[in-house]
Amino acid sequence: MPLLPEEPQIHESAQGPRVTPASGRTTPTPRPVPGPRPVAPPRPGRPGPVRPMLAQRTVREPVVAAPKPSVKAAAPAAATPQIQLIPASADGALDAAEEAVDLLLDSGRAPGEVLVITTGDPHPWAAHELSFGEAAYWAQHDAGDDVFYAAASAAGRAASRPVVVVAVNGGSTEVVAAGLPLALGRAGALLIVCGDPQQINSVLGVGV
Repeated sequence: MPLLPEEPQIHESAQGPRVTPASGRTTPTPRPVPGPRPVAPPRPGRPGPVRPMLAQRTVREPVVAAPKPSVKAAAPAAATPQIQLIPASADGALDAAEEAVDLLLDSGRAPGEVLVITTGDPHPWAAHELSFGEAAYWAQHDAGDDVFYAAASAAGRAASRPVVVVAVNGGSTEVVAAGLPLALGRAGALLIVCGDPQQINSVLGVGV
C-alpha cells in the first residue's frame, strides 16, 4: 500500500506563543463608573450648598418726628384792670388806702393778692420791715402770703398782683406821674387810687 506522507509532527517548540493562563494575568484596577459628582465640601469662610438662615432683621417702625410748633401765636392782650378812684387829700390818702384794703379782705380777697403803693411817706409797715434790711423785706414780698406795702420809687421791683391800691399821699409830681402808670401795669384786675381826682385823671388820662 502506498505510504502516506508523514503527518508533520507538532513539536512543542513549534507551537505558537504560549498564552498565559487567565489566572496569571494582572487584573487592571476597575475604573469607576461615571455618576453624579459628590458635593464638594464647603470652603472655609463661604456658605455651603445650604445657606444658613440669616438672622431676621427687626423692622424698625419709621420714627415720625414730632411736628414742630408753628410760630407761637401772640398771647391775648391782658384785660385792662378796672380803675376805682377814692377822693382823698394827700394827708388822708393813706387812711383811705387802709380802709380800701380792709374792705378787700372782708370781701374775700386773700392778703397775698393785694399790693399797696405810696407816693409820699412809706407805709408804717414798710418802714418797720425795712429796718431789718432789704433782704428780709423783699423776702416777705416773694413769699406772697400777705399784703405788701412798697414806695412808688421801689414798686418797679414788685410783682404783679390782682389788686393794687395806690395812696397818693404826697411826693413830687414826677413821682406821681411815674408811680400811677406803674401801678396800673402791676394791677391784674383792679386798681384803686386814693388821692386828688384831678391829679389822678391828668396822669392816667382817663376819667374815673
